[in-house]
Order: sequence, then C-alpha cells, then structure tokens
Amino acid sequence: MNNDEINCKTDLNKNIIDKEVYERELKMCKKLSKENSSKCAWGVCRDCGVIPLLHKLHKGKLLEDPKEIKKVKKEIIL
Repeated sequence: MNNDEINCKTDLNKNIIDKEVYERELKMCKKLSKENSSKCAWGVCRDCGVIPLLHKLHKGKLLEDPKEIKKVKKEIIL
C-alpha cells in the first residue's frame, strides 16, 4: 500500500485496542478534565481528538460529524 491509498477509514476495525485499555484511557480523560478545568497537557477537551481516536480504535467507528463528536465527548467527560 502506498501513502496515496491511506485515509481515515483505512483498516477500520473493532478492538484494535481492547476494552480495558479503552475504558482506562477514557477514565484518564475524565479525571484530567475534572481536575484541570477541561484541559490536560495535550490541550483543551473541546478541541481534543483523543476520545474520537479511542472510539475509532476500540469500536471501529469513525466519528466525523462535529455534533456526534460533541455528544460522545459530553457522555464521557461529564
């Protein structure tokens, strides 16, 4: 495969990271958000791509719609 063939949906599969890792990382996001006024060393939660990336790697579903991303973040962080 060359780089021209790679896109955000390339090899989109479930469980690239297992449930334990997924849940642990989401807990860390929630904890840091609460402790640091909705931010961590990587940036501000509303602009962060960590939760959508974790979602993609565990659930095999790409979040692209800003409203859907906001909803998922709100469910996890709040």
